[in-house]
Amino acid sequence: MNGFKMSQIPRGRLLIAFGGFTVGGYALVNHCMYNVEGGHRAVLYNRFGGMSDKAQGEGTHFKMPWLQRPYIYDVRSTPRIIKSLTGSRDLQMVDIHARIIYRPNVDRLPEMYRTLGLDYDERVLPSIANEVLKGVVAQYNAVDLISKREEVSQQVRLRLQERAKDFFVIIDDVSLTHLAFSPTFTGAVEAKQVAQQEAEMAKLFVVKALEEKKSIIITAQGEAEAAKLISNAVANNPGFVELREIQYAKDVAATIAKSEFKVYLSSDVLLMSGLARGLSHK
Repeated sequence: MNGFKMSQIPRGRLLIAFGGFTVGGYALVNHCMYNVEGGHRAVLYNRFGGMSDKAQGEGTHFKMPWLQRPYIYDVRSTPRIIKSLTGSRDLQMVDIHARIIYRPNVDRLPEMYRTLGLDYDERVLPSIANEVLKGVVAQYNAVDLISKREEVSQQVRLRLQERAKDFFVIIDDVSLTHLAFSPTFTGAVEAKQVAQQEAEMAKLFVVKALEEKKSIIITAQGEAEAAKLISNAVANNPGFVELREIQYAKDVAATIAKSEFKVYLSSDVLLMSGLARGLSHK
């Protein structure tokens, strides 16, 4: 045995051994092992025992060729848009879009595969989402769907979470991304808004007119009171008129003094006759 050399082994047997080793390694890697990527889980089917009771986690796992077969689930949160055309409580048609973020219940993956398969989202979400949306929207008037949008979204989320539990689906979030009404209803709402704006403008005009009326009345009352006071002053004191003439003459003289032109005026024009009368009396 000590004198045994590799050269004594026939070359054909070496090639056969190498080929067998290569085929065996390929079969081991591709048929006896499988990988579960991050964010995924696997359920293992056995031809004799059926589905496994527990999901396989991330990593590389062994399986028996032909006897066992893995099915991989994506357990990450996934968004999906569900569209629904439904009626409100006041019989208005509403086109509503709901964005749903969902994922499978990892602890119930074997049961999910038995009842729904890998395409559980296609089988479950459109039907239960439309059912919940129609049920919630029917409780609100069309206008309330806009003003109470957050409340409607919360109602849809709570109901959808309860409904999805029956199908081993977890709903992380629901948001209403689109609300559209019929053209007739939209036109009626716009016309109502325009009418309300016009009514508010009319109220402002009325208030403004009332305020102007009050201002005119107050001004007239003030002028009447001033005229009455002036009349009493003239009747009781003739010098009041002369004082006013002097004040007026001062204003006229100051204005003319600022002018670049030379102007000659008589005392009558400047109303200085009253001053002359006053001096003569003295």
